[in-house]
Amino acid sequence: MQETVNRRQFLTTAGLSAMALATGTTRLFAQSAHPEKLGLKIAYSAITWGNTDAQTLQAIQDLSALGYKGIQLRANVFGTYRAKPSELKALLDKNRLTLAMFSSGNVEIDPAKEQSTIDMHVAHASFVKALGGSAFQMTNTLRPKDRQPTTEELKRLAAVMNEIGKQTADMGVQATYHNHMHQLGETPEEVDVIVQAMNPKYCKLLLDIAHYKQGGGQPEKAVKQYKDIIHALHLKDTLSPRPDKPDDPKAYKFVELGRGNVDVPAVFKALDEINFKGWGVIELDGVPETDKTPAQCASINKEYITKTLHYPL
Repeated sequence: MQETVNRRQFLTTAGLSAMALATGTTRLFAQSAHPEKLGLKIAYSAITWGNTDAQTLQAIQDLSALGYKGIQLRANVFGTYRAKPSELKALLDKNRLTLAMFSSGNVEIDPAKEQSTIDMHVAHASFVKALGGSAFQMTNTLRPKDRQPTTEELKRLAAVMNEIGKQTADMGVQATYHNHMHQLGETPEEVDVIVQAMNPKYCKLLLDIAHYKQGGGQPEKAVKQYKDIIHALHLKDTLSPRPDKPDDPKAYKFVELGRGNVDVPAVFKALDEINFKGWGVIELDGVPETDKTPAQCASINKEYITKTLHYPL
């Protein structure tokens, strides 16, 4: 009798395991049954709406209406609300949104500009703290146009970011590096040089899975490779080649999750395996087709997260 029961249990377990493998992600079962165990928190970036105050307000309202719990804001709001962060905080609170990430902008590696770039990001970190947030992202626009960046340039970027993070750590605000196409850290090899030179006490990684894929990497592998230094992710997809430029292998555009080349289920599976606990910010730099609105794109992304991956917002 005991042998029969054990055999039945084995067959049931084996069947469920096979089904889970077929979906590409174990979360299709685990998260529905045990939502309290989820580590990844889903947020959405306001970048799709644009940079004006009115567009930011619309993003806040649209994302709240769709049921998102977190938002990433851009540095444009700093100019408007730097002297009155409580007003923006109240607006986020009213719409039941947490500031998951703040776009803090460029990091200069020119020694003559180091202090000014540090001061800017430290000021942004103070603003983030006032808004109830705890992290900001840093990018750079310094990729040489006629050559590959040198190892020294990549390490220099890490050194400046470490210094920024050292100062913001005292506020309880985490500095993060955002890998990005056409910037320092475009390819997986460049990203690795930068990350290896980052001091994890002061600077962590915001892994953008679409930029990493477009740069030639496999983001699901990067999740595991950098599991000890990932603080957050940008959840986005990239389509290449583009339908309108089928003969250009370098042409790409960002699209809603599930429409492009990123193996998003594999990324979620990897996040589950490393027991990641942090924000995954869905990001779409602009509407991929002109007949869509940012809110419609956010709804499509919500549908993919909740219906295809069976992951709650």
